[in-house]
Amino acid sequence: MSDRLPPIPDAELTAAQAAAKAAVINGARGIFQGPFIPLLRSPALMGRIEKLGEYLRYESAVPARLREFAILMIARQYSQDVEWAIHQPIALKVGVAEATVAAIADGRRPPAMAADEAALWDFCTELALHRAVSDATYEAAVRHFGEAGVVDLVGLAGYYTMLAMVMNVARTPAPAGARLPTLG
Repeated sequence: MSDRLPPIPDAELTAAQAAAKAAVINGARGIFQGPFIPLLRSPALMGRIEKLGEYLRYESAVPARLREFAILMIARQYSQDVEWAIHQPIALKVGVAEATVAAIADGRRPPAMAADEAALWDFCTELALHRAVSDATYEAAVRHFGEAGVVDLVGLAGYYTMLAMVMNVARTPAPAGARLPTLG
């Protein structure tokens, strides 16, 4: 399948698109890739989405290990190779166990998780499947992450779900040479 919304050559960018692209490159990410390529067709939307993502990825109440764990879950749920390719190495680097990553890639509940990972797994799984969470799952999440963490976790799930949808519609290809599991 071909990329429906491939990169726009710099010479063809509007002033708004060029400014939006430069803002991403000069921001916390330092690179223009993944979902921002198709999103550049709507530079105002892309700029707002990028700011939300910057908060969720670099400032959120959800610690890096758990954030990356959740992102991999969402990448798996949406069969999203770009998210997986970008975040799988980050997840390993910030302490998500290789066995946990492998289980997520296989679509299985990881067999040995820390209590906070189990709470996150249950929360994100219920939210994805039922569009809500049970009282027990909510209470466990609040115990581990606090109310601010739960709100940030919902934001994280929504944000990465939106990016997965954008890239799936656009058919954004994974970076060249990426090691990908069979998602889907």
